[in-house]
Amino acid sequence: MKIIAVGMNYAQHNKELGHTLVNKDPVIFMKPDSALLKDGKPFFIPDFTNEVHYETELVVRINRLGKNIASRFAHRYYDAVTVGIDFTARDLQRQFRAEGGPWELCKGFDSSAAIGTFVPVEEVGDIQQLSFHLNIDGQQVQQGCTADMLFRIDDIIAYVSRFVTLKIGDLLFTGTPVGVGPVSVGQHLEGYIGDEKLLDFHIR
Repeated sequence: MKIIAVGMNYAQHNKELGHTLVNKDPVIFMKPDSALLKDGKPFFIPDFTNEVHYETELVVRINRLGKNIASRFAHRYYDAVTVGIDFTARDLQRQFRAEGGPWELCKGFDSSAAIGTFVPVEEVGDIQQLSFHLNIDGQQVQQGCTADMLFRIDDIIAYVSRFVTLKIGDLLFTGTPVGVGPVSVGQHLEGYIGDEKLLDFHIR
């Protein structure tokens, strides 16, 4: 199982991080399977960073083996969605970017890919019209809609599958909207698609 993630897929989020370039293709990065955090287990802030940010995202679960998938057929290759958090060590990311090096370590560290309970695609309706949000300690801190994506989910799958074979159980984090921010010990995070809570855990 691998975790494929998309960076800079919402225009307003790009602006809040100071990215002004318009990308021709999706920005893809990977997280190892050790990054997975599920079943409501707590997230422990690692000791190598002083600034961990939440990035709330729609997560798609791959259900078929696929390579060189045409966009018009991509919907056949996933069967369920949930809400997830792409945790980012933002201070390390700034450092790595300033040095001109890769920044996998600030994204792919252990437990940096939190996921909620998956729901079948047929139960959520049009996957490109889904609203999702994150509450911290009962207050909404981030909200997005997949209609605002710069690159649609089916197009992302088509693009990625040119380079990497998709396998059953792979996860696709589809990008975060505007409103990212830091987490701190003791906080309670709850993620929703629409009004349905799918993600529920604490920061330790």
